Amino acid sequence: MLTVKAPAKINLTLEVLGERPDGYHEIRSLIQTIDLCDSLSFSLSDDIEFGSDNPDFVPEESLVSKAAALLQQTTGCSKGARIEIGKRIPLTSGLGGDSSGAAAILWGLNKLWRLGLSLAQLLELAPRLGSDVAFFLYGGTALVEGRGERVTPLPPLPHRWVVLLMPPVPRMPEKTRQLYASLKPSHYTDGQLTQKFIKALNEGREFKPSMLFNTFENVAFEFFPELTVYKEHYAKLGASYVHLAGSGPALFTMLEDKAQAEELYTLCQQQGLESYLADTMASLGRVE
Repeated sequence: MLTVKAPAKINLTLEVLGERPDGYHEIRSLIQTIDLCDSLSFSLSDDIEFGSDNPDFVPEESLVSKAAALLQQTTGCSKGARIEIGKRIPLTSGLGGDSSGAAAILWGLNKLWRLGLSLAQLLELAPRLGSDVAFFLYGGTALVEGRGERVTPLPPLPHRWVVLLMPPVPRMPEKTRQLYASLKPSHYTDGQLTQKFIKALNEGREFKPSMLFNTFENVAFEFFPELTVYKEHYAKLGASYVHLAGSGPALFTMLEDKAQAEELYTLCQQQGLESYLADTMASLGRVE
């Protein structure tokens, strides 16, 4: 049996530069994987079969089933697989769980079926599934550009602990699409905020929490009015520089000190808040 990790991500920066002729938006984003992972276990079977320990997760309606079908179609492979998915990443949270699962499917089935596809070939398939899938074939710290398909691995971020808070807000269909549509030209930036962060990484300098940026914060709090309440409450518990994770509604803060991170996580747990303690993680080692 082959087991593959599918980590969550946070956007350290997320800049939208403007609209593209193809209807998508041009982005410049610094993305980081964190050690909050789903796990996918693969074994050979006659057909493609999925199982999950989370009854709310329907693999047949997610990118994982689309990834398996795409790989079969493009390679002509007639093999099957039984794929068991252990879910830890909360659903529709902005943490990239579905895209990460799709990347794990591409990589895992390529191994299981002995297809011999290179990373470059898998990267060609990734944008046909979703904008973040290409990033998850790398993991670690990376610059993501275009609509998400152009990925440039970067020096690893100095290790940080990440405490995530998942506010109990209603799930919104087409959430990310609606947030993009709500952005105004005044919310567009020129990519320099991301470039400043990259310069600090390349020079081996410590980054400042004030360098974190997510343009979706300009509109997300209107879509999720309850977010403001939870962000303020999170700050009262001791969280500083709280940011939206991707398109949300998950919120996160980063800390250098493990004890402080554990204390904040414990406070959240004691108040009955859905929260997660993770840390930043390096490249997934899938580059061959």
